[in-house]
Amino acid sequence: MPRELERLFRLDGKVIIITGAAGLLGRKHAEAIISYGGIPVLLDLSEPNVNDFAEKLSAKYGTDAVAMAVDITNENQIRENAELIVRKYGKIDGLVNNAANNPKVEDDGDKNFSRLENFPLEIWNQDVAVGLTGAYLCAKHYGSKIADNPTGGSIVNISSDLGLMAPDQRLYRQKGLSEDQQPVKPVTYSVVKTGLIGLTRYLATYWAEKGVRCNAMCPGGIKNNQPDDFLKEVSSRIPMNRLAEVDEYQGTLLWMLSEASSYLNGAIIPVEGGRTAW
Repeated sequence: MPRELERLFRLDGKVIIITGAAGLLGRKHAEAIISYGGIPVLLDLSEPNVNDFAEKLSAKYGTDAVAMAVDITNENQIRENAELIVRKYGKIDGLVNNAANNPKVEDDGDKNFSRLENFPLEIWNQDVAVGLTGAYLCAKHYGSKIADNPTGGSIVNISSDLGLMAPDQRLYRQKGLSEDQQPVKPVTYSVVKTGLIGLTRYLATYWAEKGVRCNAMCPGGIKNNQPDDFLKEVSSRIPMNRLAEVDEYQGTLLWMLSEASSYLNGAIIPVEGGRTAW
C-alpha cells in the first residue's frame, strides 16, 4: 500500500471517547483505535471495569489508553468529564456512541416480560436512557468539544441491523410454549437503534461546516457461544450464511473515524453479511 494512502487510516494522537467500553464490542473498538495510533478514552459506569484493560492496552501498544467512570445518563458527569479530558489532552477528536443495555427480560412463570404486552415501563425508560438519551448527551458535550477543533473530527453511532429492519421473532420461538409465553426480542432494542440513525442524520448536518462528520455503523449479530440450533436458523437468513466474528467490525470503525472517510457524512453503513439486502 502506498505510504500516503496508509496514512489516511492512521489515528495518531487522536483522542477518541468510547462509551460502553467494558463490553465485547467496546473493547474491540478500543483495540482498533490504539493499534492505529489513537488515544482511546474508555468510559464505563465503574472505572475498575475497564482500568485493567486500559493498562494492558497502554503496555502493549506503548501509548495512552485511559479508563474513566462516567454515567452517560447523568449530564453533569458528562459535562465535567468532557472538561477534564480537554484539560488533560487539549482536545477531543472523536466519539464512539457504543453504550447500550442488552434488553433481555426473564419471565416470572406467569408472564414473559420480553413481550410487548407485558414489557415494563421502567425497563423501557432504562434502555432508552442508556442507548439513546446517553448518546444524545455525549454528542451534546463531547461533540461540542470536537466542533471546537480547527479541523473538526468524527462521531460514530453504533446502531444495528435491527435499526434497519424488524427483528425476526421466529428465531426466538421455543417448542412447547404457548403464544403468550414465546420469547421475543424486546421492543426497546429496535427503538433505540432506529433512534440512533435519526440522531446520526441530525448531527451530520449540525456541525458539518466545522468539519464534524457523523455516521452510523449498523452491525449484525456476533458469534458468541449461541446454541447451534439458533446459529443455524439465523445464518440461514444471512447471505454470507454466518454471524460475524467479534473483530470483523474494527476495519469499518477505523475507516469511519479516520481521514480515509473524510467525505463520508450522514451515512448509515450496514455491516451484517448482507442480511438487510434480503
